[in-house]
Amino acid sequence: MRLRALLDTDALGLRLLGGEDELDRSVRGVMTTDLRDPSRYLSGGELVLTGLAWRRDAHDSEPFVRILVQAGVAALAAGEAELGDVPDDLVLACARHRLPLFAVHESVAFATITEHVVRQVSGERAGDLAAVVDRHRRMMTSGPAGGGPDVVLDLLGSDLDLRAWVLSPTGRLIAGSKGAGPALPADTCARLAAEHLAATRTGRRGPHRVLLNGTTYSLFPIRSSGRAPQAPRDVRQSVLSDWLLAVEADAGDWPGERLDLLQGVTQLIAVERDRRDAARTVRRRLAQEVLELVQTGAAPAEIAARLRVAAPVLLPGLGAAPHWQVVVARVEWEGEQVEGGPVAQSLLEEVLVDPLATGPEPSDRIAVAHTGDEAIALVPLPAVSSEHDGSEAGLLADALLQSVREPLSAGLNDDGRLTLGVSAAVHSAEGLRGALEEARHARRVAAARTGRVCAAGHQELASHVLLLPFVPDDVRRAFTARLLDPLTDYDRRHRAELIPTLEAFLDCDGSWTRCATRLHLHVNTLRYRVGRIEQLTGRDLSRLEDKLDFFLALRMS
Repeated sequence: MRLRALLDTDALGLRLLGGEDELDRSVRGVMTTDLRDPSRYLSGGELVLTGLAWRRDAHDSEPFVRILVQAGVAALAAGEAELGDVPDDLVLACARHRLPLFAVHESVAFATITEHVVRQVSGERAGDLAAVVDRHRRMMTSGPAGGGPDVVLDLLGSDLDLRAWVLSPTGRLIAGSKGAGPALPADTCARLAAEHLAATRTGRRGPHRVLLNGTTYSLFPIRSSGRAPQAPRDVRQSVLSDWLLAVEADAGDWPGERLDLLQGVTQLIAVERDRRDAARTVRRRLAQEVLELVQTGAAPAEIAARLRVAAPVLLPGLGAAPHWQVVVARVEWEGEQVEGGPVAQSLLEEVLVDPLATGPEPSDRIAVAHTGDEAIALVPLPAVSSEHDGSEAGLLADALLQSVREPLSAGLNDDGRLTLGVSAAVHSAEGLRGALEEARHARRVAAARTGRVCAAGHQELASHVLLLPFVPDDVRRAFTARLLDPLTDYDRRHRAELIPTLEAFLDCDGSWTRCATRLHLHVNTLRYRVGRIEQLTGRDLSRLEDKLDFFLALRMS
């Protein structure tokens, strides 16, 4: 806004004392001070408001005005409440330095002037930013990318003083404006993503406002710009794949024009998201071709040839054939049928990215295909050294989900599940079919567990854990009821803690001394409890067979 506009607003109570020829200066902000040297807080273009508390005598005006002029302020407004009239020495100093000077009537609060200037300046900045955003959009839709999400976020920071970040649905930081200060902590990103997914699942329209650690954030969904307006009708088809824009502000107080502008920003970022998805097409096609060869029983030489084509794309400059791991994921929804394959594909591409990686393209080395409701990832690993066989290298199932469990659980709500299985690393085409079956088997093990987000790795397929998920449910229930129900009923009536005692006894490999120590019991008390367990169940805990039955019953319960 121009200084001239301040005089045209009667409610501000401003009276011009000097600087008539400078009234076309632009005002970029407002600052109130009574410091003798406020230069450290000035960036140029401000209207400075002062109550003159810094002035002790006439000699103080000249250095104060000189500091303001050197800082590039637009004008000075002095309040009349403290001294009555504005001192002549200040009027003369401003005239010498060609600094416009206003007198503020004692009935007008500085807050009134500040609010007016901020409102006017913000509105003008929003209009300028809207024009820049529109120009940026036209550039990106007609030619090469215009710099990615960071450029748009920098505009928000420089023109609207908004700190903003783009997050993935799992809470990974994709972009942040340069002026946004330190990067958001990983746990804050995860919580914001979880809040966004939970709000989206309830059907609430964005932006969603969230209060975390005393700071208010407004969360805007970033949806694919290429999606048809009427699709998808079911939010579950996109909730786990859409990015979000997190803005450190309370959008509930914003006028409609600013909300519209932020919606435009999300559309602009969505263009970048679509470009990234388009770049994944080659990797997805490579994965699909390898998967079809493996599943149709193609010759290892044919699969190896296809892998040689894939390796330079996924690991450029590697110079050697990598090891490979297979990861299988499945997203399933209860009730009405919802296609889970594309969702699982997008989600798996995100989950396989290092959670500490930033930027929109760290998944360039991951090839994911989908078939039906299942997504299958072909993950290249740098060739391991000769002393390893590959089984110790690569991805671990639990580690993949550790940082994304909270947001994904919120997105799945109470009607969805994500299950994931990870194979061991293999170093040849011959091993790829076995790796695929191993990953699928591990995923079925994960699916037999409780929880919305579950994973299992190849390490778990070499123990009894492999067998338990495939025992029919009715058999599991009958087996555990026959062995454990008598103990549970007795504990309920007598508070005897027979079940905890049985668990501790088996965990201590039947050692009376170690078990008694763990439970803080006398050995005779422990012997009494074990005897009661044997009496109620008709089993003998000195026999290996009976110990094994109890162990399995506890694991299946």
